[in-house]
Amino acid sequence: MEIISDTAAVSEILETSAITDYISITMKEAGILFETPGDYLIVDVRRPDEFAQGHIPGAVNIPNEDISIEMPSGLPDKEQTIYIYCRSGNRSKQASAKLAAMGYTHIIEFGGILDWDGNIVTE
Repeated sequence: MEIISDTAAVSEILETSAITDYISITMKEAGILFETPGDYLIVDVRRPDEFAQGHIPGAVNIPNEDISIEMPSGLPDKEQTIYIYCRSGNRSKQASAKLAAMGYTHIIEFGGILDWDGNIVTE
């Protein structure tokens, strides 16, 4: 895992190469990147009940416990940029490692929603 702390560096990595493992960025950096629309997916890997209580706008819920050795049906493109978060950062790291091991090439882990300063939506 590579930890990146510069938003421009993250953008450059995504534009120039595939990530062989996954990278981690801060919630603040993720918030800045999400200000620009793009072909990326935001994945919340918490349980469905946690997701329903509040999540980052546009996020989809694929619980960490549902990510095993088979490609998740909600993530059909292994080359799409996928941002992953959870509650505190532990499950997002686990899910990121599992997806990278399955061959996903653009996994970006950005910690837990506890550190999110942006809007939260509920169901």
